[in-house]
Amino acid sequence: MRRRRAAVAAGFCASFLLGSVLNVLFAPGSEPPRPGQSPGPSPAPGPGRRGGRGELARQIRARYEEVQRYSRGGPGPGAGRPERRRLMDLAPGGLGLQRPRPPRARPLPDGAPGWPPAPGPGPRLGCAALRNVSGAQYVGSGYTKAVYRVRLPGGAAVALKAVDFSGHDLGSCVREFGARRGCYRLAAHKLLKEMVLLERLRHPNVLQLYGYCYQDSEDIPDTLTTITELGAPVEMIQLLQTSWEDRFRICLSLGRLLHHLAHSPLGSVTLLDFRPRQFVLVDGELKVTDLDDARVEETPCASSADCILEFPARNFTLPCSAQGWCDGMNEKRNLYNAYRFFFTYLLPHSAPPSLRPLLDIIVNATGELTWGVDETLAQLEMVLNLYRSGQYLQNSTTSSSAEYQRIPDSTIPQEDYRCWPSYHHGSCLLSVFNLAEAVDVCESHAQCHAFVVTNQTTWTGRKLVFFKTGWNQVVPDPNRTTYVRAAG
Repeated sequence: MRRRRAAVAAGFCASFLLGSVLNVLFAPGSEPPRPGQSPGPSPAPGPGRRGGRGELARQIRARYEEVQRYSRGGPGPGAGRPERRRLMDLAPGGLGLQRPRPPRARPLPDGAPGWPPAPGPGPRLGCAALRNVSGAQYVGSGYTKAVYRVRLPGGAAVALKAVDFSGHDLGSCVREFGARRGCYRLAAHKLLKEMVLLERLRHPNVLQLYGYCYQDSEDIPDTLTTITELGAPVEMIQLLQTSWEDRFRICLSLGRLLHHLAHSPLGSVTLLDFRPRQFVLVDGELKVTDLDDARVEETPCASSADCILEFPARNFTLPCSAQGWCDGMNEKRNLYNAYRFFFTYLLPHSAPPSLRPLLDIIVNATGELTWGVDETLAQLEMVLNLYRSGQYLQNSTTSSSAEYQRIPDSTIPQEDYRCWPSYHHGSCLLSVFNLAEAVDVCESHAQCHAFVVTNQTTWTGRKLVFFKTGWNQVVPDPNRTTYVRAAG
């Protein structure tokens, strides 16, 4: 009995600690919250301006039914529903004023403790995985959710998402209706919707859902925390300074994602909030992370006048199908947003000269919406094949008369110069398809008189090469080969 009481007490303490990380430390805006900051007292209940709690109940039911629609979708890859009892806990009964049963932690998956499971059906991380987490760091917050980075006991870093108790959605709802628990339930349905969509839309360019946890926090029972793959925020200024190869990878990732969304098990999915901040980078791949504003239903119409796709710079009129739906509006909205936020900035600049005409065609076609996602992805895959196979070099490389002496198992530690774009800010580090391209690059740089071929490769399999101003000091290195321009 004594051991059981100790275990219960330990579990309660761990739950309280996690709740503190997620709900007390969060602050609105972009500034990280200060430890120990109180969310402040709740306003007194009031009737509200739009029908009071009856209106709040209507909104909760609408979101609840939306989550159920997505949860019941067709049999997609890795289809899995949230625990039935948990979905019913969030059902719009009594605005959450009755206390549900205490949550129970789900077991960790088999294997190394604390590590996220591999993609595919199977056990998920639950509350037990969040005991004794370390290194909690604030990542950011939006209108509804706040995100933290934590390290699990096994060493893996994951992202935790929860309703931001100091966020805009919850705060405005409480001011409107004066029902904190009901307002939490309304906001939590957006997180639950995202959780269902992450599961139903599994794809290499959709953030992985590792699990979730329900636990009591402050005065609200069964608050929801999702556990997902951790990614790095998309910073466009930094991306513009990276190599074209890495920028093309992001555009290719986006093309593959949009193709998946257009042909998903749920139907054509559009991202209503399509901005770089809705995506993250994971090992160089672009992944969508924010799906609470995604929509599956196409726009109903009586004529093409009802099918106007509006953007800040221009509008498009799409056809109204015989079935009474705007034809391809979800797909075209995603595609034009990809053009205006990503393709126009990342695709053409500093690309290999022989590929630029094809890249310009892709940018123009997506900017005019003359293509759909299928043709766009096919053209992006063609660019990848030309680049990876070296075919783009057939009409661009020149036969240089300069000769280079090969010095195996060696490198030049200094004598660097800067070039753009480079994989290294303090030197000229570029990728090449073969030795002939390395010679061509060196001959095109006035300051280049030698280069060092490393054993490192990029995601397309191209060799990374350091270009140097000279070779006054050549030192042994078993993983590199030096080429110096021969005298004469």
